[in-house]
Amino acid sequence: MSPRKRKPDPEASPPGEVDPALAAYEDEVPDETESVETRPAASQTPSQGWGRLARMGRPRFTKANLLVTALAVLLGFAMVTQVQQYRASGLENMRQEDLVTLLDGVNQQSGKLGDEINRLTRTRDSLRAGGGDAAAIKAAEDRLAALGILAGTVRATGPGIILTIPDQARQIQPNNVLDTVQELRDAGAEAIQINDSRVTANTWFGLTMQGQLIVDGKTLTAPYTVRAIGDPHTMSTALAIPGGVLETLRQLGIAATVASKNPVEVTALRPSEVPGYAQADTAR
Repeated sequence: MSPRKRKPDPEASPPGEVDPALAAYEDEVPDETESVETRPAASQTPSQGWGRLARMGRPRFTKANLLVTALAVLLGFAMVTQVQQYRASGLENMRQEDLVTLLDGVNQQSGKLGDEINRLTRTRDSLRAGGGDAAAIKAAEDRLAALGILAGTVRATGPGIILTIPDQARQIQPNNVLDTVQELRDAGAEAIQINDSRVTANTWFGLTMQGQLIVDGKTLTAPYTVRAIGDPHTMSTALAIPGGVLETLRQLGIAATVASKNPVEVTALRPSEVPGYAQADTAR
């Protein structure tokens, strides 16, 4: 930056003449009025405007925002996990042959129930028509036999399966046995026996302090033999479905086997119990 020159005294020059030093000074000093008026005004470009808008909409990392984000992620993970578990435990992973077999078992069970309805309807019509005491006695005996099988007070025989479960390491839990019984009942099992214990609606399962299986207060020893009377093909397929009883036992390191047999004999009996509180309602 060049040093500012001293303004010359105009009285030093003769009248009518322009001092050369004053002319040079006026050329070098800029005109403040002209510079202010002709200075270009600052303008804002579109890119700067969008940048400012982006900075305004930028999320602020506060504790509340972080907490809400974490809860949303956990909720989404839980929902996805639940959907995957539901799909894995459903019928989507079953083969077409297994689905056809299950459908066939359901149709057979439906047919049996339809036959039972027709038989009871004929018995009712016969009794209403005055078929005599013989028809009433026969109907009562059939009904008593059916109730005896369900209650476990009479022996049963018929086609079915025998499930053998080795358990030398005592890894079987009561819930594994309960799942097996429920799977067999869903597949149409009409009578079930585990070793020498009859399984009915009142049966319960537990473990001893040593890890041995208890059925209705009776300690059982391995291997466990489950006898079930019903359609052998339907029950075998029900036990072998993906995620079912056999697969669960394999995950525990237990190689259970299923064998179809005709006849299967269920000989274990439960004592006949008289209800202590419930009474028959004969008012209707």
